[in-house]
Amino acid sequence: MAAYERVLIAMENGVATVTLNRPEKLNAFDRDSCAELLEGLRMVARSEAVRVIVLTGAGRGFCAGADLSVLAEDGAALVAAGRDIALTIRHAPQPVIASVNGPAAGGGANLALACDYRIASERASIGQVFHKLGLAPDWGGSFFLPRLVGTGRALELVWSARMVDASEAARLGLFDRVVSHETLQQETRRLAELWAGQPPLAVRSAKEAVYRSGESSLAATLDLEIALQQQLFASADARARIGAAREQRSH
Repeated sequence: MAAYERVLIAMENGVATVTLNRPEKLNAFDRDSCAELLEGLRMVARSEAVRVIVLTGAGRGFCAGADLSVLAEDGAALVAAGRDIALTIRHAPQPVIASVNGPAAGGGANLALACDYRIASERASIGQVFHKLGLAPDWGGSFFLPRLVGTGRALELVWSARMVDASEAARLGLFDRVVSHETLQQETRRLAELWAGQPPLAVRSAKEAVYRSGESSLAATLDLEIALQQQLFASADARARIGAAREQRSH
């Protein structure tokens, strides 16, 4: 796949792994890394060969948020990039897994929260540290955080500007699963390949329906489910699997 400097992209068994690659900066964002990440995510999201996207960081950190050495001059551009990146992740038809290998702070925390699922190392941590710089959450934090933890807890996390360790993050719902640091890559791969092996149209339809339900009434969601299911009944994957299940049950 495409070669970048600040972002690495690898493809195997239907899984595209996108790795932030500024380990000496804890994968902090500057203009170039944001541009490469956005382009890379758009590329893999458009690919029919990609069934699942994994997002992770090189070295000992997931992402430290903005690179402080460029924040004063490039802050507005970095914030704007977060909008495009968060929307690209949510609009990607494939599942997007954040494999959180270390600290995820500020915009880096909200990059993880934008993903559909977060599996984290026991050494990982996550925090809304914006107030330490006199700033407020960006990269979708004001949207994702209260939906995951509730309004009161979201405000506490923002106002305290503290880093949350992996065990507390799992209790709060910021991380969906925590594993040992040594097995993070293996467990991420196992989960990604499991989802990559499911019928892609069904997987993509489920993601669409679940996210649209948050902005819809029950009646509208039921109507969407009917429309999607009618499409899926006609798909080759569904016909084959239903036929196989019926054949197995008859024996």
